[in-house]
Amino acid sequence: MILLALLLQAAPCPNPDALPPRVAEARCAGVALARIEKWQQAAELFEGAAKALNDAKAARLWAQAGNAWLAAGEAARAGAALDSALVWSAGLSAAEKGELQLDRARAAVAAGQLEAGRTVLDQALASVPDHPLAWLLSATLARRMGQPRRAATDIAEALKRAPEDAAVQLEAGNIAALAGDRAKARERWAEAARLQPDGATGRAAKAALAQFD
Repeated sequence: MILLALLLQAAPCPNPDALPPRVAEARCAGVALARIEKWQQAAELFEGAAKALNDAKAARLWAQAGNAWLAAGEAARAGAALDSALVWSAGLSAAEKGELQLDRARAAVAAGQLEAGRTVLDQALASVPDHPLAWLLSATLARRMGQPRRAATDIAEALKRAPEDAAVQLEAGNIAALAGDRAKARERWAEAARLQPDGATGRAAKAALAQFD
């Protein structure tokens, strides 16, 4: 608790949604815990704060809880929190609702519920059709579900929107390799490694390229 108090003092938490004082305090505490990767405790605080509200502000808090549960590796609890967020999402913008749907799809896939993930991901694509992450997640899911044509179509959409994203280039290489196009796979993986030479995505790309050495 001393560490939490110090974190709150060091980085005061704004209250842009004009939350009630106790709710704002719980949210700030959750943010502070998330900063030090205490994901479960953060999720519990966000949930407690969300339960005190009954409007779009609750949706945002449930969304924070869902993302914290995902980071904690608790896919089922993340899904439940994000379902609650969607219940209160009527007052959100299309972009915010699309982000919620993307997170819900991530939770479903993390729980091994690929068909459910596809359903929600298609809803997200309708809400945020220009979101590169939506197309990337859709392409990756299609590859995992054994749908190479859908994977190729969707990764092309992601590449149009975010060619400088190493994760997009890595997945483009994976999909090309699945289709048997070794030259394109090498090109995409090399680009991913160039874009992120020291990160996890770049290392994965380098490992994929190593199979051609």
